[in-house]
Amino acid sequence: MPTAFPHQTPVEHTPRERSRIVIDDQPTDTLQVVSSDTAQQILATLDDEPATASDIADAIGTSVQNAKYHLGHLREADLIEAVDTWYSRKGIEMTVYALSVEELVIQFGNTTAETRQ
Repeated sequence: MPTAFPHQTPVEHTPRERSRIVIDDQPTDTLQVVSSDTAQQILATLDDEPATASDIADAIGTSVQNAKYHLGHLREADLIEAVDTWYSRKGIEMTVYALSVEELVIQFGNTTAETRQ
């Protein structure tokens, strides 16, 4: 049966090139977020292509609730972002997620590589 809602429109998204995490005497939430196996599996899934929470849950073998929990933390850490909205066959809105950055760099201390040489 045809629906008035487009199911999955193509997603055009280009992530930022790099994000830098500086580790110094203050704890960083980003490392805590990516320390989870589930979060790492989500990032690997989104590296292939943008996806909805239910698609991600199916791909990594977890519940949609668990996927959404980790997606929320990954969004707060600015590692992923919402890039589109798709609609289920029943007309329910589904957020499409994609990586925010292509590369995550962990830097120790406040100095850059150039100043240490």
